[in-house]
Amino acid sequence: MGVIFSLLAGLMITLQSIFNARLGEKLSFWHTNAFVHGSGLIVAFIILLFNEKLNFTPIKAVNPHYLLGGAMGVVIIFSVMKGITDLGASYAVTILIVTQIIATAVINYFGVFGEPIIVFTGIKVFGLLLIVSGLLVYQLA
Repeated sequence: MGVIFSLLAGLMITLQSIFNARLGEKLSFWHTNAFVHGSGLIVAFIILLFNEKLNFTPIKAVNPHYLLGGAMGVVIIFSVMKGITDLGASYAVTILIVTQIIATAVINYFGVFGEPIIVFTGIKVFGLLLIVSGLLVYQLA
């Protein structure tokens, strides 16, 4: 199921990014950001009401750093809208993907944020370089 949800997330991130950029052209980026997060909060809350008990008590045991996701989301939405508006969707998303690949590789290498440490063998490094190179060739062609 992880692969299916990852594919769905990739598609939704792409569509959301383009939709947000178009909305940001009519509204300001910050109005769009507020609308995106507000509508997302409403949808998440409705899903929560039907699928979970309303119990936020366990949040007390969470590392405070992990509570920054919503604030990071504001920066993400703004940055993606600005990137797509300035560069176009394909170029902006290519840069985003390369950055994510490098950042997650560093996070996994050092095992930060509770992620398992991944030993980078020569073949894994080659694979990462191949992915990044492929994205860059695609973009520059």
